[in-house]
Amino acid sequence: MRVALEEEPSMDLGLDVTEREGWAILAVRGEVDVYTAPRFRERLIELVSQGHHRILVDLEGVDFLDSTGLGVLVGGLKRVRSHDGELALVCTQRRILKVFEITGLTKVFSIHETVDDALAA
Repeated sequence: MRVALEEEPSMDLGLDVTEREGWAILAVRGEVDVYTAPRFRERLIELVSQGHHRILVDLEGVDFLDSTGLGVLVGGLKRVRSHDGELALVCTQRRILKVFEITGLTKVFSIHETVDDALAA
């Protein structure tokens, strides 16, 4: 159980976007939880509304991902698919991958070890 008593320490969320080979690459840093997920969701919605329908979410800098964060990713996937797009992930961290495995989302998302691997796929 996680309790935020003082100010929310998990509000430090980095969301940096670059573009490569027709993909918008969203590098996420920090904790993706109930406090930061709304900003993450807004950024994904913004990218799609700007016409980015091929999005690669780089989770290598993520320290923590909860069910709220998974919900944002699933919502983003549905959003890009409604535009015949793709949403892929970069993740090698065991503790984050385990969340995708436990929930069965490894069957839903294309998960790669590096940005280069994802772009080559």
